[in-house]
Amino acid sequence: MSKVISKSPHLDFLRVTERAALLSARWVGKGLKNEADDAACKGMRSALNELDINGRIVIGEGEMDEAPMLYIGERVGSGNGPEVEIAVDPLEGTNLCANGMPNAIAVLAGCVTGEGHLLHAPDCYMDKLVVGAECKGALDITMPPRINVTIMSKCLGRRIDEITIGILDRPRHHEMIKEIRDTGARVHLISDGDLSIALAALDVESGVDALMGIGGAPEGVISAAAALCYGGEMQARFVWSNDAERERAQGMFAGDVDRVLMTTDLASGHVQFCATGITSGDMLKGVRYTRDCAITESILMRSKTGTIRRIQTMHRNFKRAEDLD
Repeated sequence: MSKVISKSPHLDFLRVTERAALLSARWVGKGLKNEADDAACKGMRSALNELDINGRIVIGEGEMDEAPMLYIGERVGSGNGPEVEIAVDPLEGTNLCANGMPNAIAVLAGCVTGEGHLLHAPDCYMDKLVVGAECKGALDITMPPRINVTIMSKCLGRRIDEITIGILDRPRHHEMIKEIRDTGARVHLISDGDLSIALAALDVESGVDALMGIGGAPEGVISAAAALCYGGEMQARFVWSNDAERERAQGMFAGDVDRVLMTTDLASGHVQFCATGITSGDMLKGVRYTRDCAITESILMRSKTGTIRRIQTMHRNFKRAEDLD
């Protein structure tokens, strides 16, 4: 297959997430999460390797020994063209896809080396706070959630009972959920995939005003890339399961690994972000089928220009993987 070279690399990234979404969507509702994830990885990898870039995966499916597809450090692209750092989540929400539940998405963030940077985050947990532009600079992740909710209501000009916080439904969040509900605010619980809710928190029309709580650190870097493009804010702190995780992180990046990380600590410079829906959710419609085509919906963003595009694409030859371009 011919290589792709474009003056609009963000559109090339769109084709990458679309292919991952189209191939994994064939497994929606079939209860086979590994097969769905494998299809997404293969689709994303094949599309990336068609690009005339010298790409390096900095956030992927794990280390090389743990993940045969799109592992951290893997080189993608033709080897020609610019050096590009790439963070991917081919299938955010494997359980969501397998069970036909909302908010499964395919995601990619990238930046040309020297023009931007994505933190090579360790594979651990991260405490996160994501808000839109109206609340930027006003909140503090070290403060109790009830305080941040009160401040949010003032920033947004709404009553507290009109504020909605997205949180992963996990036992570790039970106290936070109770504290937020005690303020009168609403809680939007999600079973898996906090990246989709981070996106929703950044969008003024989603109905979700913030993401709070602990989730995966690699997904946090991708969320920060979206926050940078949206003009919103992400604050984060690593959560260590053991001393070995913390020691490993000290060898991966400079500075105090226990400090509060802001948006630009995680993603900075000229960053491009793309996500395509697999199952319909808070931000994107999933893959839909007609008699002779598949339809995808994606969001495409660039931090340099501040543009945010929603793109609906009709794929008339969706049945053959080699036709998904």
